[in-house]
Amino acid sequence: MPEKTRLRIALAGNPNTGKSTVFNALTGLKQHTGNWAGKTVGNAVGEFSFGAWQAKLYDLPGIYSLFSECAEERAAKDFICYEQPDIVLVVLDATSLERNLPLGLQIMELTENVIFCVNLTDEAEKRGISVDDVRLEKLTGVPVIKMAARQGVGLRELKEMLLAVAEGRKSIRPIGIDWDAFAPETESGYHSAEFQEKRSLAFLSRAKEICDAVVQKKEERDSRTERMDQILLSPKTGIPFMLLLLGGVFWITVAGANVPSEFLMRQFHQCGAVMRNGLLTLQAPLWLQGLLLDGVWLTVSWVVAVMLPPMAIFFPLFTLLEDFGLLPRIAFNLDGLFQKAGAHGKQALTMCMGFGCNAAGVTACRIIESPRERLIAILTNCFVPCNGRFPTLILLSGFFFARGNPIAAGGFVFLLIVLAVGITLAVSFLLSKTILRGVPSAFVLELPPYRRPKLGDVIVRSMLDRTIFVLARAVTVAIPAGAVIWLCQNIMVNGHTLLYGMAALLEPLGALMGLSGVILMAFLLGIPANEIVIPILLMVYSQSGTLVEAEGIAQAGAILAANGWTWVTAVCVILFSLNHFPCATTLLTIRKETGSLLWTGVSFLLPTVVGVLLCIAVHLLALLVGIFF
Repeated sequence: MPEKTRLRIALAGNPNTGKSTVFNALTGLKQHTGNWAGKTVGNAVGEFSFGAWQAKLYDLPGIYSLFSECAEERAAKDFICYEQPDIVLVVLDATSLERNLPLGLQIMELTENVIFCVNLTDEAEKRGISVDDVRLEKLTGVPVIKMAARQGVGLRELKEMLLAVAEGRKSIRPIGIDWDAFAPETESGYHSAEFQEKRSLAFLSRAKEICDAVVQKKEERDSRTERMDQILLSPKTGIPFMLLLLGGVFWITVAGANVPSEFLMRQFHQCGAVMRNGLLTLQAPLWLQGLLLDGVWLTVSWVVAVMLPPMAIFFPLFTLLEDFGLLPRIAFNLDGLFQKAGAHGKQALTMCMGFGCNAAGVTACRIIESPRERLIAILTNCFVPCNGRFPTLILLSGFFFARGNPIAAGGFVFLLIVLAVGITLAVSFLLSKTILRGVPSAFVLELPPYRRPKLGDVIVRSMLDRTIFVLARAVTVAIPAGAVIWLCQNIMVNGHTLLYGMAALLEPLGALMGLSGVILMAFLLGIPANEIVIPILLMVYSQSGTLVEAEGIAQAGAILAANGWTWVTAVCVILFSLNHFPCATTLLTIRKETGSLLWTGVSFLLPTVVGVLLCIAVHLLALLVGIFF
C-alpha cells in the first residue's frame, strides 16, 4: 500500500450484522448520506482518524452476495472493483457466521486488503456460541477482530489493526478457493448457469468447512427471542399486537404533536410581526408585505409548525421499533396479505413508513430488490394517509361523526386506516395483474434478535436522515406555493378573486363527486403540504386574504357546516383525502427514485382517479338512498 496519510475504507456485510453500529462507533455519527453514482441506493460516508492517518469510511449497502443483480449488490461490487478502497472491513455476525462468511469469501476474491470484524460477540456469548478468531485468521489469511460494537468492545483493537495494515506492519494474504477444479473448458462457460451454481456452492461449502473448525456451540442459554417470537409471530396474537402497537404509535404522534405545533406557530407569528414592522419601517408596498408575509411566510410557517412535530415524534418511534427488531416481524405477519396482492412482503415496511410521511415511505422502497415490485410499492405508498392528512381526517371524523367524542373519533380514524390499507392491497393487486405484471420474487426475510435500541443514535438518525430530509423538501416547495396561494386569493378578476374563478371551473366535477369546486381547488393549492387544505378552505369561507386557523374542531366544523357541508360532503372529502395526488415533496421524491417523469405522472393520476371514482360512487349512492328513503 503506498504511503499516505489518508485512507479510503469500505464497510461491507450482511443486513442485521451491526454494520451501521460499527460505522457509527468509528465515525461518531460524523456522516452524511447520499446516493451511489447512477444508483438509487443510499449510502453513508463518514470520517475518523487513527494514529497519523485520516480515514474516509464508506458504508456499503447491506447485502448477502456479490453475484445477484439487484441494485444493492451491483453498487457494492462496483465500489469494491472500480473505486478500489484501500481496505474493506467485512462485518460478520458471530451468532450466524456460516451465513455471513460466504460474502466475506467473495470479497476476498476481489481484493486482498480485507479485515474481518466478527461483531455481536456479546449476543453470541448469551447463546453459548464462541468463535476462535485466531483459527479463523489462520484459515482465511485475513486479520480478524472480535467486536461488540454497541458496547465499544473491540473498537480500539480494530483501529490498531487498521494502523498496522496502513503502515505495512501487518501483511494480508487471503487464502482463496482453488478454482482449478471448477474451471469450465471455454471462456463462455464462466457465464453459464452451471458454473454460477458451482461457484455459489463452492463459497457455501468453504464457509461451512471454516465454521465447523472455528465455531463452538454450547447449549443455548438465551431463549428470550424464541419466547417473544412465539407471541409476536403467531397469527392469533401477532396481528392484534401489531395493530395495538401501530395504533399506539399513531395516538402518541397525533396527541403529542398538538402542543409543540401550537408553540411553533406562536413563534412564527411573533417572527412575522417583527418582519412586518421591518417592512413597514422600510415603507414596503402593501402588496409586497402581503406576498412575503401573508403568502410565503405564513405558508412556510404552517408547513413547518404542522409537519415538524409529528415527524419528530413518529420517525424516532418508528426507528425504535426498527432497532428493537419489531418491524421485520410486522413485515412477516403482513407478508401473506401482500403476497396475495402480488406485491413484495417488504412493502409492509414501506407502507408503515408512509404513515409518517409518504416521501419517506417512497425512499424506503429501496429495500425491495425487484424493480417491478419496488415500483408497485412506490406507486401505492400514497394510498396510506401520512401525518399531513391526519388533521383533516381527525377534524371531519370528530365533528361530523363522533360529535366531539375523542374515543369515537379515534375509532373512526382507525377504521379509515384499515380502509386505506385495504385500498393499497387492492391497487397493488390491480397493478401486478396489468401494467406491472410479472413473476413474484422470492422474499427472504431475516428476523434479527431483539436488541435494546441506543436512544442517542435513534434520535440522530431519525432526525437527520428522515425528519430534516423530508422537511427541507417540503419547505422548498412551500415557498413558491405560498406566493401562488396569496396571489390566487388577492388578484381580482371581474369582481371575483382568481381562486374563485378557478374554483368555478372545477364546480361541475366537484358537484359530481359530492364536493365543490372550492374543495377541489383547496386540494390543488394544498399540493405543497396536505396540512394546509383545511386552512385554505377556512380562508375562502371566511373571505380572508390569508390562511386561517380555527380555534378547535368545533369552530372549524361549524364554519364548514355553515357553508353547506353535510355528512355526505364529509365522507367524500375523507375519501378524496385518502385517495388523491401525492404532495409535491412526495412527487419530487418519486421523480428522484424512479428517474422517470412517466411514472411520476402515473403516481399523480392513479390515486386521483381512484379517489374521483370512489367519491362519485358514494355521492350517487347517497342520492339514491335519499330518493328511495
